[in-house]
Amino acid sequence: MASWQEFETQAPELAKAARRLMDTYTHKVLATLRKDGSPRVSGIETSFRDGDLWTGSMARAVKAADLRRDPRMAIHVTSRDPGSDPSSWEGDLKLSGRAVEITDPAALAASGQHEAGSHLFRIELTEVAWTRVQGDELVIAAWREGVGEREFRRK
Repeated sequence: MASWQEFETQAPELAKAARRLMDTYTHKVLATLRKDGSPRVSGIETSFRDGDLWTGSMARAVKAADLRRDPRMAIHVTSRDPGSDPSSWEGDLKLSGRAVEITDPAALAASGQHEAGSHLFRIELTEVAWTRVQGDELVIAAWREGVGEREFRRK
């Protein structure tokens, strides 16, 4: 698994685009796994600090219970509808990996997590994909841990 900073080092241009989308759009969708293995999606917000990507959760939230039981997750960032000009679309961003819960009181205090029982997770990445339109092509810039960065184009 890679930290955000490791991902930035390995795929700087993709990381720059991903960071722009993540900073522009506050609300994201988190996919987790329920006890029975079925998917659950929840709204989240993320932040960047100390070279890592972070997310939190209120106490007793089901998404936190999912992540504590099985840390595998995915995050989806959507952008505005481009209207009649598909090439003006900023694209969608998808990240996957695992969420590592941080329980150290000093780390929680430093993060601003003040609510009793709230959860803090550091996101470790296994893959990132940015899908967008250029001209008449669908372009997917992708990075995968251990593979590196690749680009796919489809007409």
